[in-house]
Amino acid sequence: MKSAIPPSLAKEHDELHAELAAATKLPGAVGEAARSVARLLHPHFVKEEEFALPPLGLLVPLAGGPPTQDMLSIAEMTDRLKDEMPIMLAEHQAIVAALKDFEKAGLAEHDEQAVRLAEKIINHAQTEEEVMYPAAILVGEYIKAKLRAG
Repeated sequence: MKSAIPPSLAKEHDELHAELAAATKLPGAVGEAARSVARLLHPHFVKEEEFALPPLGLLVPLAGGPPTQDMLSIAEMTDRLKDEMPIMLAEHQAIVAALKDFEKAGLAEHDEQAVRLAEKIINHAQTEEEVMYPAAILVGEYIKAKLRAG
């Protein structure tokens, strides 16, 4: 079974990516800092969209009924997320450090939009760590446990 990233999360990723892409075109320290963030963020977003966020697409179906055998393939994604969690969190640390530099550049250049974007992406990373990643892992664990219990 292939699970889709919940549309609200996909839209948020797309919006953050688009806003950052626009900031990378700016001149000066803000643009330079945005490009540094983008170099770190893009490969991280690719991994999230590959295996960290798709399991969340099963939250609604699982809340409405038991897992099905075809959902078991999603557990492979969540197992990968569990295995790569230290890497994902280390990437977040590097991204947040780059975002703080972006925020400082925005403050120095009086670019409120850059400051808000930095804050928005930092908050997004925190939400992933506190809510999305754990929820994705729980989806896989729930599916495995329920299907084992029969």
